[in-house]
This record gives sequence, structure tokens and C-alpha cells, in this order.
Amino acid sequence: MAGVAAVALLAGCGPVETGGLGDTGGGAGSGGKGGGSTGVSPLDNPDGTGRGLGAITSGKDRAAAVKLIDKVPTKGRGAKTGYDREDFGYAWADNAEDIPFARNGCDTRNDVLKRDGKDLKYRSGSNCVLTSMTLEDPYTGKTIEWSKSDAAEVQIDHVMPLSYDWQMGASRWTKAERMRIANDPLNLLPVDGSANSSKGDSGPATWLPPSKTIRCAYAVRFAQVALKYDLPVTAPDKDAMLAQCR
Repeated sequence: MAGVAAVALLAGCGPVETGGLGDTGGGAGSGGKGGGSTGVSPLDNPDGTGRGLGAITSGKDRAAAVKLIDKVPTKGRGAKTGYDREDFGYAWADNAEDIPFARNGCDTRNDVLKRDGKDLKYRSGSNCVLTSMTLEDPYTGKTIEWSKSDAAEVQIDHVMPLSYDWQMGASRWTKAERMRIANDPLNLLPVDGSANSSKGDSGPATWLPPSKTIRCAYAVRFAQVALKYDLPVTAPDKDAMLAQCR
């Protein structure tokens, strides 16, 4: 059982639980040295290839964010019956179709660590497998000095969780379509492991990043994934997303 738990953590799949809405400010967390929003605004990063998740702060950009979120349709969350992570392909497959970074010879996890990390160091003889890096975590504002020896300190979050996708319509997709959303960099963020574990498969109505400054950007990214894959969100989740940007 311990081996299974370790694999789940490395895959960025924390325990499935309903997290509360944290109220930490946007500065560094208790374990961080700096922090906050050092990435690209999702409004300027519609394919997810730019670094991290930058805050949305100006009135003009927040209005654009509300307009985008408004486009997302709503419906009730379906049953989780039949959901299995393996229905979305093996974790961090490099052979999904029609998404950035696919088939580049590196697995998806290392692709997004490389995208968002700084001071990257690789395993000897490899230009894919990272052994250490510095991550400015958008969810908590912490600066994390990560090493592969403590791999679970940074997990890869599916912004729109895979079981949420399943309940909102992905259960009817082909496996190839599910592999796309599971490995699409638009839907993936390396983040503080404990924050990701607290999220589980929650939508924005029951979990938001602890750092308030990033919540509008998080809502936009959630909406971008939903719109790209023609998935609805629940009405409470949409209300929560809109509230972050108004």
C-alpha cells in the first residue's frame, strides 16, 4: 500500500477530499522566501506553454476574465461511477495527440516542471529528467527548493481534476480524448504538494488556492480548460469563479 501511495503522490493525485477556502494572502508562505505571482497571466497564455500562473490584477484584465468565465456552460455534476485514473491513460504519457510538448521524448511531468521551474538541474546524461529546481508556487506563494529525493513536495495539479472531467462528460469520451486533457499543459501546474492534496477533486466552489492574489487567474485557467474541451462546470463553481474576478 505504501508503494501505491507514493505513486499517487508522484502523479499529482492527492487524497480525494473537499478542501475549504483558504484565506492566506499573496505573500510568501511560512516555508517560502518570496513569492507569489511570477508566471504568465492565463489571459496571455491560452495554450499553457508559458511559465506558471500570473496574477490578474488590472480592472481591464479582470473584466476580460469575467467575460471569458461567462462563456462556460453549467450543469449538475454527474456520478463518479466507473471513474478510474487509468481511463485517462498512464500517468504523464508523452504520446497524447494535438497538445503542446507531446511526443518530444520527455514525459509530461518533466515537461511542466521544466516549463515552470528555475535553476534546473538534470540527471546525468539526460535533458528530460530533473533532479532539482526552484519553483515559485502560485497556490501558496512559497518558493520551493525542490529535489527529486523528496519528489512529493511538488505535485502536478490537474487544474480541472480528472474525476471532475469524468463527472461532467469525459466518461463518454474516447480514451485518446481523455489522454489529451490529462496531459495538456493548459490543465497542469506544478504546485506545493500539500496544497494539491487538500484540493482533491474539488471544484472552485469548495477549493481555491490559499493565495488570494492568484484566485482570479486560477478561475480563468479552470474556464480555459472547460472551454477548450467543451465541458460544463457546476453552477456553484461558476459563481465562485466569477466572484474571484469581480
